[in-house]
Parts: sequence; C-alpha cells; structure tokens
Amino acid sequence: MKRRKLEIMDTTLRDGEQTSGVSFSVSEKLTLAKLLLDELKVDRIEVASARVSEGELKAVQQITEWAKNEGCLHRIEVLTFVDGGVSIDWMLKAGAKVQNLLTKGSLNHLTHQLKKTPEQHFKEIAETVKLAKKHGIETNVYLEDWSNGMRNSKEYVFQFLDFLVTLPLKRILLPDTLGILTHTETAAYLSEIIKRYPGVHFDFHGHNDYDLSVANVMEAVKAGVHGLHLTVNGMGERAGNAPLASAVAVIKDFLPEVQISINESSLYKVSKLVSAFTGFGIPANKPIVGDNVFTQTAGIHADGDSKKNLYFNDLLPERFGRKRRYALGKTSGKANIQKNLQELGLTLNEEELKKVTQRIIELGDKKERVTKEDLPYIISDVLDTDMLQKKVIIKSYVLTHAMGLSPSTTVALEIEGELHEAHAQGDGQYDAFMNALRKVYHTKKMPLPKLVNYAVRIPPGSNSDALCETIITWDDNGKEFISRGLDSDQTVSAIKATEKMLNII
Repeated sequence: MKRRKLEIMDTTLRDGEQTSGVSFSVSEKLTLAKLLLDELKVDRIEVASARVSEGELKAVQQITEWAKNEGCLHRIEVLTFVDGGVSIDWMLKAGAKVQNLLTKGSLNHLTHQLKKTPEQHFKEIAETVKLAKKHGIETNVYLEDWSNGMRNSKEYVFQFLDFLVTLPLKRILLPDTLGILTHTETAAYLSEIIKRYPGVHFDFHGHNDYDLSVANVMEAVKAGVHGLHLTVNGMGERAGNAPLASAVAVIKDFLPEVQISINESSLYKVSKLVSAFTGFGIPANKPIVGDNVFTQTAGIHADGDSKKNLYFNDLLPERFGRKRRYALGKTSGKANIQKNLQELGLTLNEEELKKVTQRIIELGDKKERVTKEDLPYIISDVLDTDMLQKKVIIKSYVLTHAMGLSPSTTVALEIEGELHEAHAQGDGQYDAFMNALRKVYHTKKMPLPKLVNYAVRIPPGSNSDALCETIITWDDNGKEFISRGLDSDQTVSAIKATEKMLNII
C-alpha cells in the first residue's frame, strides 16, 4: 500500500509564542528554526506575525537569510493580514516568500469584527493575493474561526471556499480557532470539504481547549487532510495548540496509511530546549516528553518488565531518545529497588533487600522522596554495615554576608577520617562555600564534578515558611547525576545536597 505524504507545519515560533508570558529572542528563534527544520525534520515552520515589532522583523530576516543559503526558504511561513499591502511590504523587508493570510472563516467574525459583507471581504482578499503574486510571494489562506463557521454559518464557509479555489493559492488552512470541535465534528466537516474540493490542499490547525486536540488531529488525518499545524509542548493561546510529540506518536502508531518525515528521536531534545527558552514548564505526566512518563512506580510493573516486558507498550522511551526509569516509593516494592541497584552496580541478598524495601515504604508513607542516589545511604543506615558508609562529612562551616563585603565561608571537611579546613570568598554564600571546597579538593588533587543546574523549590505538601528543597545537577566526566538537600535555609539545603554529591563520587 502506497502511503500518502502528510505535511507537518510547526507553529511554535508564531502561535506558540502567543502563550501568556512567552517571547523568543532573535537568536532563540533562529536556533529553534534550524533545529525544527534540520534535526526534527518538520516540513514547514510558521515563524512570526507580520507588523508585530522591530525585533520580530530582525528575527525573520535572520531566519530567511539562513533558509535562503540552505535552499529551504519556501518552508518558512509568516502570518499576514488583509491590510491593503502593509503586510506584503513587511514580508518584502523580512525576505519571506510564503504568507499565511488571515481571513474570516465564520459569518459571525466577518459581520461583528470586520463589519463587512462577504463580497467586500472577498474582493480585498483577491487584491492581496494578486499583490503577493506580483512580488513573488506564495499565499496560503487561514479561515479564522472556521470551526464555528461550519457549525453556525456553513453556507458562508462554502461560499468562501468556492471563491478561494478560483485564486492562485497553495493551501487553505482550517483552524479550530477556539478549540470547540469534537472528534466527530472534525471528521464530518473535513470529510465533507475534502470530498467537495478534491484537488485542493487543506491543513488542519487544532487547539486544545477541551483537551481534544490530539483526537481531532487523528480524525483530521483519517478524513484525508493534507497537512497539520502543531506546536512543541502544545504551546499556544489559552489551553494551547495540538502538541507535536503526541500527534507524531499517534500518527506513527495508529495511522499507517500516512507518511510523515519527523525524526522522533529528537522530539524530547527540542521539547526541553523550548521549555528552557520560554520558562514554560513541561508537566511531569505530559505524554512522550514529561519527566515521569517512562517511569514505573508500582513494583508489579517493574517485576513484569523483567518477565517478557509485560508492562511495555509501543511507546518505548528509546524511540524518543529517552530511557525507562523505576521510581522508589511506598508502592515500588523489591522489583523497582532491584532495577535501581543494577544501575548502581550494587547487589543485596534477599534479607538485605527486604529490609531496604521496608525502609523505603516507611519513607514513602511520610511523603519522603527517594531517588536512586539515596539508595547507598539507605542501605548503609538500614544494614548498619561498613558498606557505602559516609566517607565525606562536612563537619562545620561559617557563612558570612555583610553589607559592603564579599560573602565568605570557612569550612571544616572530614575526608575518610582526615580533617581539612579552608576559607574562601564568592559571589554569594554558596559560591563562597564551593570555592572553599575546591581549595580542599585541589590540595588533595581530587577532581570535583561541574555544577550544571541548580533549582530551589518548596517540597510537595509544604508551604512557603517550611522546608525548601535544593536540587543540583552535576556533570562528572560527561555523566550527569542529581543530588538533593532539604532544610529550612536555602544555602544549608544546598550544602546538604553538595555533601551527598561528595559521597556519591
């Protein structure tokens, strides 16, 4: 069976930027544009709205300059408006060659927002398309509020489409602007349109207000749509747009009749980068890209994974450049602990394993969070043996921070029974502490890992005047690991996390 090609257009840089509080810098837009086209292999990207700002113009100029050199300028698209040629002038300055012209896809929007008749609107659209063609600009047309148009003014929608197919257009873009469609409506509306205009390229642009965007994407593809608009992490206005990673997984696993070009193994990397650029966090349980979605918590699941992968489905983490993990908590049981011990290269007998399991269950009942890195300490404490005992102890420290003086720290450190002291200054109290620590380790000719990420948060179930948790990510010769500290004082919790790191290494 010959599979039909389905275009994927990513609109993270345009519609995704309409997420409240999100704005990409010029360099971030260029970096993401390259990543989306070169590595993720999306077919097209919508990078901006015309006339927004000087910064937006510069960003598009840099993207189009790069795309022209790479021979992919036709894959760069910009949202434009029916504005007597002002958007076309902006496009010419930006160097872009494909406009996505925003028009009114419902009689309600046309009547109450533009206050024009269909004939007036169509005439202005025709003039805009003609002007674009004169300047070598290709046109796709958005029918804004199309989904409500199909519900409430279908006669207008078909009058509009009958007109549009007479114009020199590349694609017609059908957005569920307010995210109101059900999957059955999506299937019915698109099937009717595609059947009526068999030679026309239609894209579907879904929003997620009812959490139905992926279901609607699935039905749109089954109805025969030729392209989809998606965003990284489902970013976008209100509840966001149809999420790229979930849509790609659904298409690849459930819709074998279509072919897409997306490189699945890059989805997670791009997701994390977009999150870092925007500060827009990824929910831990978000399919494909969330931190917890490839983490087994229940012990019965870990046990089943060891017995012919009984709890695996087609969403294998390796597909997306990820790895399965096994959480430690009150429901984890011995199987989860065994999986984590294997990663640490540790072995326990049945009796030892039973004791450690019991302790982890006790911690879970108290809502304590246990990680793989905590296991050696739990083992040492529970079994009361010399195995993996604490070899590095921060015996004492003095933190000073006075107005007009650099913060400083004096630290006393015991390494395998030998006491060391050092004093140092820094940009802050913790920085001074780390500088003092480096002095000690430099004297002993011992390397320290590099700190790559530092996060402070209130633990789950806590409140602002209780404990804070410091989570530090370290890089030890290319291998990343995390250590955590808990205390009412932020600097002290960071020091506790650092002491854990010193023992882990």
